[in-house]
Amino acid sequence: MATTPRRVFISDCEGPITKNDNAAELAEAFIPKGDIFFSKISLYDDYLAEVVRRPRYKAGDTLRLILPFFKAFGVDNRSMMKFSRRNIRIVPEADHMLKEILGLLPAYIVSTSYSPYIVAVCDAIGFPFYNTYSTAVNLDNYVLSAGEKVIVKDILLRILGLPDFSIPPGAASAEDLSDLDRKTVQALDEIFWELMPGLEIYGIISEVNPIGGVEKALAIEKIAAAEKVELKDVFYVGDSITDVEAFRLVRKAGGIAVSFNGNDWAVKEASFAVTARNALPIGWLASLFAGHGTTAFEDLTMSEVTPETAGGISTLSCKVRKTVRTEKIGSLG
Repeated sequence: MATTPRRVFISDCEGPITKNDNAAELAEAFIPKGDIFFSKISLYDDYLAEVVRRPRYKAGDTLRLILPFFKAFGVDNRSMMKFSRRNIRIVPEADHMLKEILGLLPAYIVSTSYSPYIVAVCDAIGFPFYNTYSTAVNLDNYVLSAGEKVIVKDILLRILGLPDFSIPPGAASAEDLSDLDRKTVQALDEIFWELMPGLEIYGIISEVNPIGGVEKALAIEKIAAAEKVELKDVFYVGDSITDVEAFRLVRKAGGIAVSFNGNDWAVKEASFAVTARNALPIGWLASLFAGHGTTAFEDLTMSEVTPETAGGISTLSCKVRKTVRTEKIGSLG
């Protein structure tokens, strides 16, 4: 009797499962003008990861760059966990969707989010935390002296005072930015790669390793090896720049990489793009994949992402993304 090949479901957390951007929300809650601060650092993250491709830097490293600022304003492990538990917002039907998928095939969450948030989400929806990968952080392991606290707060004011900047479509180097925008990123370069490395608290930036970019791809490879499946038998769902490397890995291997209400970065690298106000379509597609693999998608009417269609799909996807996750969070990279 023929046996069904083993297949695996893997999803990002923020976007497909929750509406939050936990790091952005923590910054807004604890850091003065933290929403403006986080938006600037998030865009700087996009610039470093996908425009100039800074060595040893990956999408999602925003989460390590902002940690000294959390310390400066009194965030610790307890407050991070307490805030995360109180502010979880689940994408409609995502908890039911995951429970159904767990009954069909192995399911994992691979997220750039801080681990305390992922613990809180798993507790809220009944998902096994041991089936997750996320950014491990222990704020209580690091001490910020009174002198350095003053310096970090001064750096925050300096960053807030920098002019806003933008990344032109198709930008491939710093030269593609306007003169003013280039001065802003140069100032951020000086802050994070020349000034801050001289501080003791910089240890938290150098030691914390966010699960974004290539780290997500590595997590997928580890999961596939542990589950004894080939990468073509992986179904991966994501929505942002931190999923780009994961999408490339899965798509190249012949698996399914789905953008769910993805931003421009995600849509352009996905196999297929889905826009929806609830998570049910993810479950439907995962169920097809569990039973039939990639052949289930051959006759499925979807908007396939190609160079010709990516622009229109991205516009719609970004619109729905902002409706589901709010204008502020949906605008982040």
